[in-house]
Amino acid sequence: MPNETAASMDFSGLTSRLPDVGTTIFTVMSALATEKGAVNLGQGFPDFHCDPALVDAVADAMRSGLNQYPPMTGIPGLREVVADKVEAIYGHRYDPATEITVTAGATQGILTSVLCCVHPGDEVIVIEPAYDSYVPAIQLAGGVPVFVQMEVTAAGYAVPWQKVAAAVSPRTRLIMINSPHNPTGSVLRIADINALADIVRGTGILVLSDEVYEHMVYDGARHESVCRHPELAARSFVVSSFGKTYHVTGWKIGYVAAPAALMSEFRKVHQFNVFTVNTPVQYGLAAFMKNPAPYLELPAFYQRKRDLFREGLAATRFKLLPSDGTYFQCVEYSDVSSLPEADFAKWLTTEIGVAAIPVSAFYHEPRESGIVRFCFAKQDETLKLALERLSKL
Repeated sequence: MPNETAASMDFSGLTSRLPDVGTTIFTVMSALATEKGAVNLGQGFPDFHCDPALVDAVADAMRSGLNQYPPMTGIPGLREVVADKVEAIYGHRYDPATEITVTAGATQGILTSVLCCVHPGDEVIVIEPAYDSYVPAIQLAGGVPVFVQMEVTAAGYAVPWQKVAAAVSPRTRLIMINSPHNPTGSVLRIADINALADIVRGTGILVLSDEVYEHMVYDGARHESVCRHPELAARSFVVSSFGKTYHVTGWKIGYVAAPAALMSEFRKVHQFNVFTVNTPVQYGLAAFMKNPAPYLELPAFYQRKRDLFREGLAATRFKLLPSDGTYFQCVEYSDVSSLPEADFAKWLTTEIGVAAIPVSAFYHEPRESGIVRFCFAKQDETLKLALERLSKL
């Protein structure tokens, strides 16, 4: 009897865990940008190098033989320097032994946070537009996403907290927030944090706070981490990203901080979905982070790029929305085209030579707002080339 091959096997009985998931818009637009020779301001990663001292620190760790499994939770030195940084900036002390875990990027941190606390039938409030990993994480846990859409005006995007409160039910287990916010570039202010605290007070609702762009807040404002607020810190998973902060998105390394009881559950899942994270990179980061200047100076670094990009866009027919944080700039294009967002992004890539991401892709059901997102985490020369092409508009 001949051996079975994949081509001859019947997989009709296999039911997808994520039946609605296809190729992401980021992959589609990046591929189109490459095909058309467009400037890729779509996918959110820098096109410049990280600090050579960070590379040297990682290489030194490799050469010194630090290449075997580290502790499941992350090396103590890195967890300690993270705890020191968080305390210095936000005034909240996490115990590095029991309340901080190093993760294989923020996406893994988000998935693990959801899997460790959301059970089948639990509801999770998602504020849209939302990063595309949130809903699949909820679905893999058997949870039910409940959507609340941000309001958008000429003043930018804002969370309608009264609608968030109305979405709470006896089945609500978790509220997911993101500030600074991808894709809108908005940031939560103290009034927002207080509104969230009012909603969850007296309940068992947990919070997942995606703060991967924490060091990219502009115009003198401060990042309002939930760990600044004692009530919220006591019930929150806080997710951050070394990749975003240090221009090394391909290293896929981040961390999650949470109270010990939550972190205990987090680690139960973490040890079986990744177990642990790249050893020499952890040692390199631990050494590099002893100097706080790189993350303290990051707001000024990116604000200069934001201002350069916004000044150039002001000469086009785009209407600029605020970019108070992240390295994203959203624009409204009704004076340029009446195309739906996805079609406009493809036209812009093909005909103008600049790739963007349609904000409609960040909703569970595409919502047309006539807005696309650009990434300005690029070399000045890249931004100037994009602006030269966009000036045709």
